[in-house]
Amino acid sequence: MPMSLTLISRRGFISTAAACLWANPGAPAFADSDDPTAARSLVFDDPFSDLDWAVWNAGPKAGTWDAGFYGRSAFARRTGEEGFNPYSIVDDPQAQDGKALQISAKYIGKPMSVPAYYGNNTSEFQWISGNIQTGRKDGTVTQGWRKGYFEARMLFPSHPLTWPAFWLMNDHSILDPKTSIELDVVEHKGWERSQYGSYLHEWGQPGEHHEGTGVSVGVDLTTDYRRYGILVEENKCVPYFERKPVMDTRTGEPANWPIHRSANLDLDGDTFWPLLTLAMRSDIPYPSDLREDQLHTHMRIDYFRVYS
Repeated sequence: MPMSLTLISRRGFISTAAACLWANPGAPAFADSDDPTAARSLVFDDPFSDLDWAVWNAGPKAGTWDAGFYGRSAFARRTGEEGFNPYSIVDDPQAQDGKALQISAKYIGKPMSVPAYYGNNTSEFQWISGNIQTGRKDGTVTQGWRKGYFEARMLFPSHPLTWPAFWLMNDHSILDPKTSIELDVVEHKGWERSQYGSYLHEWGQPGEHHEGTGVSVGVDLTTDYRRYGILVEENKCVPYFERKPVMDTRTGEPANWPIHRSANLDLDGDTFWPLLTLAMRSDIPYPSDLREDQLHTHMRIDYFRVYS
């Protein structure tokens, strides 16, 4: 996901940080806590019975620091790229209302012409996948919230390259990257079926700041939907799995991460906006033995909700 004004890319950061995220593997994965929705009201609910383009925007991550691509795939605009559209609403009996948003990734395997995409002419980067968000490159945010509990119910693919995520960015980061605050509720690697990563990044100087933890859940995240959430308060955030706070493996305590730029959020009237992404990892060697059925894969999202 993103950026660093000190020239450490998101793709590079995950490689250097990964080693410390799975420390203390015998510690509990979750803390006891009240349901984070219990004392809050539902203020936004998208069950993805359709894809409302008045709310969502598709394509590269909204921002001005770079072209908005990362990993080994190009994020398609709403009408698709290279004859492939990764966005669809599908029937799904596992979804709460019987329908889900499906975001797909497909290997094109020939030169592409996706605008501003660095991988058009490199074979292993010739994938098309999807990213939806409520931010736009002109700085417009159709839906954003300063505080609250943000939750998505998601089903991830099992795959050697997939990198699905649910994450939040702040409004002002689009046009003013040095203000960037990135809250990665969940980042999943398609071959690690029962674990994922959660992170906070405040990119760029002054005051660059990073937090993160691995989360071992004891269930297969590729066979059923799970709820991934984050509670954002005045000056901190707490990631959740199935409405329980995750434990920070570095401290053995519930993850409770300070947002150092929170005063700026309040001063400038800034909010957080969501992104739901299926990327393909580029920080590992490209598999030489991908099967035919692995050249087209999917993740599903049952809903996205905000409680305040």
